[in-house]
Amino acid sequence: MTVKTRFAPSPTGFLHVGGARTALYSWLYARHHQGEFVLRIEDTDLERSTQEAIDAIIEGMNWLGLNWDEGPYYQTQRFDRYNALIDQLQNEDKAYKCYCSRERLDALREQQMAAGEKPRYDGHCRHSGEQHAADAPCVIRFKNPTAGSVVFVDHVRGRIETGNDQLDDLIIRRTDGAPTYNFCVVVDDWDMEITHVVRGEDHINNTPRQINIYHALGAPVPEFAHVSMILGDDGAKLSKRHGAVSVMQYRDDGYLPQALLNYLVRLGWSHGDQEIFSREEMISLFSLDAIGKSASAFNTDKLLWLNQHYIKTSPPTEVAEYLSWHMQDQGIDITQGPALADVVTLYAERCHTLKEMAEQSRYLFEDFSVFEEAAAKKHLRPVAAEALGLVRSKLAELNDWQASGIHEQINAAAAELDLGMGKVGMPLRVAVTGTGQSPGIDGVIALLSKEQTLARIDMALAFISERANA
Repeated sequence: MTVKTRFAPSPTGFLHVGGARTALYSWLYARHHQGEFVLRIEDTDLERSTQEAIDAIIEGMNWLGLNWDEGPYYQTQRFDRYNALIDQLQNEDKAYKCYCSRERLDALREQQMAAGEKPRYDGHCRHSGEQHAADAPCVIRFKNPTAGSVVFVDHVRGRIETGNDQLDDLIIRRTDGAPTYNFCVVVDDWDMEITHVVRGEDHINNTPRQINIYHALGAPVPEFAHVSMILGDDGAKLSKRHGAVSVMQYRDDGYLPQALLNYLVRLGWSHGDQEIFSREEMISLFSLDAIGKSASAFNTDKLLWLNQHYIKTSPPTEVAEYLSWHMQDQGIDITQGPALADVVTLYAERCHTLKEMAEQSRYLFEDFSVFEEAAAKKHLRPVAAEALGLVRSKLAELNDWQASGIHEQINAAAAELDLGMGKVGMPLRVAVTGTGQSPGIDGVIALLSKEQTLARIDMALAFISERANA
């Protein structure tokens, strides 16, 4: 048997982290078994589904690198197939027309709730012999079995049994002719030969209903794994108030997809005490049976730590590809500056996100005309002029523009003036970067040209001179 899984989001909004984790688990299980992974867009909610949401889902999946083998399939393109099977069920006396009005159903619901009963359809039209006009508005309901129970063994939750007397005759086609979710998903998983369904625990109540439909159609029933929800660090359901929820917002905030995937895989699944997993390790080690039942709390600090780990340990050229997006997003022209891989190497120890890296390295690509006020006030004082002037002359004589040679010249200037490195390095840092914070100044200068460096020192010396005259 070829293992085949699917991710089937509804396009009513962005791809959120809960959906991304479900997609990841489905993808990993398929890849672990050398199986196939299907992307299906469940767009039967015609009022709320949008093309913008579809595009956002596909963009998120591509950014995460969760490639699919089939699809994307769209349920709205398969209505003929669903309706043909609904007609078949009616012909086999496994479904029936229901003419109950909204008023009757509302009254029934109120009556059941007042009696402390679970609200559900009472099967009125299933047993009624009433005659109706051929064009009278009606829905189609599935004839759920009335005896026995539905049993399935969930990979996460174990054995689950539901009595058929707890299930009602659900609607499988609305009055407007549109088939409903619970029917469409069964047909899709059957037609697409899905063997394992990984989805959120909010679908557990749907599963017994769907299993009965599988049986009515004579279709094989897939295996199920219902994963718990993701909570915020305060124990409440994850929402926007906890920070980013959309996968692409994490991209915008400067996270690497590798870091987000590594973080998401550990939100419910574990392999001993291991925290860091490469994509290959995830595929090799993943199993549905190792997913925990408990809800997981989202911890942004841990995600930040993971993100910096990946920034520091991934090949700089790989990180640079993602950094390029942030440079463009912040309007930084990277054609006028050092290679982005060199920027990553220089900044990896300092930045938790690529957004920070782009912000902090702007001076490597753009000249500036104003120094950071606090840094200039503290370090660009008249007493620093001599040290800056000496460093400038020594750098001007340097032919091999490498960090090691630059470091030697800065040290030589400090020794010649009998000054500590702080008295030389800090004024030089402000002069060259415009700020008081940067990586090692020799590494920074090595990524600038000699002409840029000398011009910026000249600007700092002019600033000091004006300050002295003032």
